[in-house]
Amino acid sequence: MKAAVLKAPNVLDYTDVPDPEPFGERPVLVRVGGVGVCGSDLLRFARGTAYHYPLVLGHELSAVVERPPADSRFAPGDKVAVFPLLPRRDDPLAQVGEWALSSDYDYFGSRRDGGMAELLWVPEANLIPVPADVPLVHAAMVEPAAVALHGVLKLRVPACGSALVIGAGPIGALAAQWLRVLGWTRVLVADVDARKRQVMAELGFEVVDAAARDTVEAARDLTGGAGVDAAVEASGFPETFLQTLEAVAPAGQVLVLGDLKGDVTIPRDLISSLIRRELTVLGTWNSKITPAGRSEWEMVVEHLRRGALRVAPLISHTPSLDEVPAVLADMAGRRVWSNKVVFAVSDEARREAGARPGEGSTR
Repeated sequence: MKAAVLKAPNVLDYTDVPDPEPFGERPVLVRVGGVGVCGSDLLRFARGTAYHYPLVLGHELSAVVERPPADSRFAPGDKVAVFPLLPRRDDPLAQVGEWALSSDYDYFGSRRDGGMAELLWVPEANLIPVPADVPLVHAAMVEPAAVALHGVLKLRVPACGSALVIGAGPIGALAAQWLRVLGWTRVLVADVDARKRQVMAELGFEVVDAAARDTVEAARDLTGGAGVDAAVEASGFPETFLQTLEAVAPAGQVLVLGDLKGDVTIPRDLISSLIRRELTVLGTWNSKITPAGRSEWEMVVEHLRRGALRVAPLISHTPSLDEVPAVLADMAGRRVWSNKVVFAVSDEARREAGARPGEGSTR
């Protein structure tokens, strides 16, 4: 089969590799449909953060079932989304459904080869069914959408609640949509990127030009001086994390969704203000595929099916698998603008992506 293999920092080859071997409980052979590029993929590619080499990147993926085990709930041709975390089954936290909080887990595209390849074996428990009419490129967005949902679900929703999301990249854009779905009355989105702000404005959000005005002042001005009831940090910068602490009203909530790119020093006055305003600061990581039938992943798929969660406006490019080396190099070198890049790996995914104008290679 073909795969994009990371052989060393900044060295990616699109090449022939042996077909994968089955592993885990009730393995299912799938043909990869779409695979998204996460910021962590770019770090592994360009910054040397991979656990080992060679490595096939890609943990945000959809697929089509090729070969299920006997008596499977899946049949050949079924569309699925792949939960990338592979827990150690004897871990106590994994046994109660907290896979992401368990220890010594495995992970597609990180600790083991992932989705930037044509074929993959996946334990049956890591697959979520996707309706046939949901494009595979859209289904590859289930993983980041579930990560955003997992975080937003931690927030208490007050009556007439206002929220601010700092960062209009894919995770921030998905978090903003979930805030609206879950009942937040007013959602502001701040970013320095005009094109990303335009996407969010077209999705019906109030946008703040963070390049032209102070985000904290804007949030206070737009809420009559009170501040927002919740602020979501989705940029990953130390300064934007501090802005979330400043932008919230008394008894407000702060959700740290971005993986901060540096250390943070919180000034003493801001700590004092945090205490006196009785703020709640929440951390979040990954998402939950359990319990079966009522998981965050199934909620994402259902909202995709209904059209209540819109991912198409966030997808800026759908290149093919053979373009992985060039596209990741362009993204890491900031030679192109992109929002969400999802590689259309299979023939079916490429046909679906080709039917939507304005998408394709980043080059």
